Amino acid sequence: MANLHEPVCRLCRREGVKLFLKGDKCLGERCTFTRRNATPPGQHGLARRRRVSDYGVQLRAKQRARRIYGILETQFRNYFDEAARRQGVTGTVLLQHLEQRLDNVVYRAGLASSRKEARQLVTHRHFAVRGRTVNVPSFQVRPGDVVTVRERSREVEPITRALARGGGRPAPAWLALIPEQLRVDVVRVPERNEMDATIDEQLIVEYYSRR
Repeated sequence: MANLHEPVCRLCRREGVKLFLKGDKCLGERCTFTRRNATPPGQHGLARRRRVSDYGVQLRAKQRARRIYGILETQFRNYFDEAARRQGVTGTVLLQHLEQRLDNVVYRAGLASSRKEARQLVTHRHFAVRGRTVNVPSFQVRPGDVVTVRERSREVEPITRALARGGGRPAPAWLALIPEQLRVDVVRVPERNEMDATIDEQLIVEYYSRR
């Protein structure tokens, strides 16, 4: 996850919502966020809560999105700048760029239990796009692309485990998973209602607009 070394369960508690950063653990009773009753991290928990300014709300929205996708600040800002140059609603275009990352596609298609695991699998050259091996997690897929598990990687444990989990997290409509072929077809660009509902992209636009 882009050299983020802090305990990831603290990130969920800091944002006040499950970010699903630890895969299957987040779905069960062992989830730290659930066991700690969603209290903020730190010794004083809820006692540290203060009134949040507008800037603070915008910052939290940006941090939440950045942490969900496992991206460092400079790269996230680059995504925003690119979205601002494109036609369309900046916030929606930003989320589409994030969703079309190869590591996110692997995760969303159900071939990995978390985005961090998907990032590791891509880095270790287990996937190909249009028949060519790609080991860059930020690689942008496009409609018509075909993502496949390489022949030598078909028995890799994280992939087989994620597939065995079956319907736990069905692929969104903009992706078509063909499990028997270990193949994902990118059908189209994702629409807003197919992306993370906990992200408020308008607050992210406002955050960068005031800097």
